[in-house]
Amino acid sequence: MAPYLVGILNGFAIGFLLFVIAVGLSLVFGMMDVLNLAHGALFLAGAYTAATLAGTPTWGGFLGALAIAALLGLVAGGVLSLLTEPLRRRSHLDQALLTLGIALVVAELLVVVFGDDPLRIVAPPGLDGSAAVFGVVYPTYRLVLIGVGALLALAVYLVVDRTRVGALVRATVADREMVATLGIDNRLVKAAVFAAGSMLATVAGVLGGPLYGANVGLDSTILILALVVIVIGGLGSVRGALAGALVVGQIDTFGRQLLQQVGLGELTSFVLFGALALVLVLRPQGLFGARSVGRAA
Repeated sequence: MAPYLVGILNGFAIGFLLFVIAVGLSLVFGMMDVLNLAHGALFLAGAYTAATLAGTPTWGGFLGALAIAALLGLVAGGVLSLLTEPLRRRSHLDQALLTLGIALVVAELLVVVFGDDPLRIVAPPGLDGSAAVFGVVYPTYRLVLIGVGALLALAVYLVVDRTRVGALVRATVADREMVATLGIDNRLVKAAVFAAGSMLATVAGVLGGPLYGANVGLDSTILILALVVIVIGGLGSVRGALAGALVVGQIDTFGRQLLQQVGLGELTSFVLFGALALVLVLRPQGLFGARSVGRAA
């Protein structure tokens, strides 16, 4: 059972990291109705921030990378909100083309600045070792990542579902005009959601650095996984993003391990997208997707 336990734990570690990435994309798309294909580039920017400041394993560098990545995410979210505002009444295709163009520009700029060689990111001291879990030796950083991801999931759920801020966001989704009559600028609400979602993406880039490193093409891989997560879980749903992320994490790690043991490791992607197709056929709105975005959380 030891190899299977490692696979399951890896699935949880990847799953909680994918949640941090995907929940921002899910809320922006599901609640603000903006398709942001620059989300993967934001993750990559966070990863390169970690590679720069946490290249040598110190707590100061790692925490500094988290702080700077969070600030970059907030600024980037505000800028993206402004750029997409003129397209609010237009189709998702227009939004996709704009944000995809931004993603390509950001990715190329990162290559110019950091080069195209993969960069390795080491976990901070104390988290770069291993711990025993039910008799199995497992990396400490991945265990901590599971705990941090779970805490972030709880925090995001409480903010969206149990606070006045979350109620304001849901009210803006349900009836923008009514919220505007109360003297609240809808554009500020949208910018706040965009900034929070982008911040989660850049922070996830730092958290995922010791797992994925920083390399060219990582933004596209992460974006695809995040889109699969929100389609399986349901747009605009925090619970859906968590469920979808954990499902994708288990399929991508535990499923890969099982298929490799029987000599079918190349079929992992087919299994992942097969699960996506199955959800789309049986429940098009996703596992926890609301039929009305006004009840998204």
